[in-house]
Amino acid sequence: MTSGLPAVRCDMTCTFFDDLSVGSLYALLRLRSEVFVVEQDCVYQDMDDADLSAYHCLALSGDAIVGVSRLLPPDMQGCMSIGRVVVASSHRSMGLGRMLMIYSEDQSRRLWPDARLIHLSAQVYIRGFYESLGYRAIGDSYLEDGIPHIAMEKRL
Repeated sequence: MTSGLPAVRCDMTCTFFDDLSVGSLYALLRLRSEVFVVEQDCVYQDMDDADLSAYHCLALSGDAIVGVSRLLPPDMQGCMSIGRVVVASSHRSMGLGRMLMIYSEDQSRRLWPDARLIHLSAQVYIRGFYESLGYRAIGDSYLEDGIPHIAMEKRL
């Protein structure tokens, strides 16, 4: 956690899609919609078929889901993916994003110990955050749903 930030206490859990409770699924989709669709004013299809084969990391403050990420299994080249990383506005600037990413990486390594890379598609404005976690940009930025993104990877 970065010094000077208020401490945040959250429990973390990682659950396969089929094992999510209806309430947890609703809360994680609601949080993703609040941030990616409403806050960022971006109309796009958030719920895609990738959710069905993914593990979902949840950051819980009490009973409330305040952060989520999605872990996708490795492709044929041994590259897994972390995506749909989001933290509720009420819990930003407290180090929760960093904690969630570290937890997501740890869970990815546990689930797929033979994977060689983690890939993500970062919004350009938070590129520095991912670089501080050891990710490096691959190629040029591109528009995804009208928002500038950059592909990034981290070698395991």
